[in-house]
Amino acid sequence: MKIVVIGGSGLIGSRAVDLLRASGHDVLAASPSTGVNTLTGEGLSEALDGAGVVVDVANSPSFEPQAVLAFFETTGRNLLAAERTAGIRHHVALSIVGTDRMPDNGYFQAKVAQERLIKASGVPYTIVRATQFMEFLGAIAASSVVDGVIRLPGGLFQPIAAADVSAIVAETAIAAPQDGTFEIAGPDRAPFDRIIARYLDAVGDTRPVVRDPQARYFGGTVEETSLVPLGEARLGRISLDAWLRDHRPA
Repeated sequence: MKIVVIGGSGLIGSRAVDLLRASGHDVLAASPSTGVNTLTGEGLSEALDGAGVVVDVANSPSFEPQAVLAFFETTGRNLLAAERTAGIRHHVALSIVGTDRMPDNGYFQAKVAQERLIKASGVPYTIVRATQFMEFLGAIAASSVVDGVIRLPGGLFQPIAAADVSAIVAETAIAAPQDGTFEIAGPDRAPFDRIIARYLDAVGDTRPVVRDPQARYFGGTVEETSLVPLGEARLGRISLDAWLRDHRPA
């Protein structure tokens, strides 16, 4: 089966491409560097020719609220229109746990807009909502520094390894479309500040971590369960401790 992975050179996409190819599928890793641009529509019809499944794991180059909204709305419309024309049988999209619970987080609201387009497209689909990736813990810590102190909300956090995300996305691509959404998360759930403190300790970063109820997450207000699954979720295999052992600086 031909599978097109939009964002196929990124953190999740590249791993998913390798897994799907190893399973014997004909996989096109689509990105602007390979002549497929969902923002302009360039190369889309050619890329989708003969494909049965499209996996969209592309990310916006900008996190500025208006720019990210424009990215996901424009790419969503272009991609889904091309899929209807090509007769795609399954659209798989990667989204974020809690997108509908953080109305003041611009990135999350852009993902809500993307999900809305998918559901209204008429293309059979499955949306996979993931918690934050363990690979982003350092960036999250860096974005939360105030006067040398890392200030984080007190809500719960349940990060998942990118390897687990890619594996689940690849499995979903070759399964029947659900015409619905399911959530995935890492096996470890703890307060936000404690997860980041564990990461910093593992990488030898001695900056203090403070739980601050007023701290925001990329502009969004975080409640107790804003960033974790509220109900049933599929859990990844890789624990935070195992991931930290493999990613500790030499």
